[in-house]
Amino acid sequence: MRIVSFLPSATEIACALGLEDSLVGITHECDYPTEVRTKPIVVRNVLPIDSMTQDEIDRGVADRMRAGLSLYQIDEQLLRELEPDLILTQNLCQVCAPSGNEVSQVLKNLPRTPEVLWLTPQSLDQIFDNIHELGAATGKGDEAILLVNRCRSRLEQISATTAQVSRKPRVFCMEWLDPVYASGHWVPELVKLAGGLDELGTERGESVRVSWKDVVEYAPEVLIIMPCGFNLRQTMEQIWNVFGSRESDFYKLPALREGNVYAVDANSYFARPGPRVVEGAEILARIIHPELFGEIEHHNDYQKVDVDLLRGVLKAGDDYYLEDDAMVFTASYLQRRGYCCDSGCRHCPY
Repeated sequence: MRIVSFLPSATEIACALGLEDSLVGITHECDYPTEVRTKPIVVRNVLPIDSMTQDEIDRGVADRMRAGLSLYQIDEQLLRELEPDLILTQNLCQVCAPSGNEVSQVLKNLPRTPEVLWLTPQSLDQIFDNIHELGAATGKGDEAILLVNRCRSRLEQISATTAQVSRKPRVFCMEWLDPVYASGHWVPELVKLAGGLDELGTERGESVRVSWKDVVEYAPEVLIIMPCGFNLRQTMEQIWNVFGSRESDFYKLPALREGNVYAVDANSYFARPGPRVVEGAEILARIIHPELFGEIEHHNDYQKVDVDLLRGVLKAGDDYYLEDDAMVFTASYLQRRGYCCDSGCRHCPY
């Protein structure tokens, strides 16, 4: 079977089921497992996301949606050459991948119509249903059962542990920074499993824009910043670009006063509806209830935001030292900042 994936999460599921060799085409965003990065790219972004701010991305997406234009470009010539038997795509979010009429139009231009599997989950159960569906469509039904059972077992362990908590803290998962969006779909469900409550999020619903007034009134005790499509280092850079050294309602939240602000690798563990959302639940459990799950000071998938550094409060020796009247940032400061600014800092750990 020759499979083309229009969706990073579908690529991950296919590989988890042992179908890596059957994948003949992927999207430019498919980066896990690393072995898939050498495969032909059939789908690319239209917008230059990497060089745009959060606000510019939001406005660019809105403009194209209003104009009825796609956010993705499908290489139809390459797709014809690849001659897929099966295309994996979705009809959940036009921002996430080619969807709906866009895919149907491309299929009309192929000399042979492949089977299309639409993966459109809105909850954890539906993510697992999609794994079973992909397994059934590719002769990997037994592998799908084993994979789902492993995922459910890990989630059950988290749930059994958080059942001990007497109180679930107010959590806000910020899915976009400028403007602010609350999370949707399976993310509030992950928060609940991890022993928290995100009442600004919409379980099994879409991510929605919320006002700072709503966020301040909600007064989250734990703030988790997870912009859709961004990895940890990109998220830290966005936090500094949007909130660094400036006045904002952001600083009025209890989570900041209590030092409970975290950035996570949303791209890997929260935005993609695949097996790694289980790791997302485990990350949330460590963040929300470190007394139960243990706190890791340095982790490649999430990082506590140093609010003092973000405000521009620096300590001589810890954060910088003077050399011939020039300020030199320490490795500790640069690591806590969480990203490389490309300024040629002497002690840059990146």
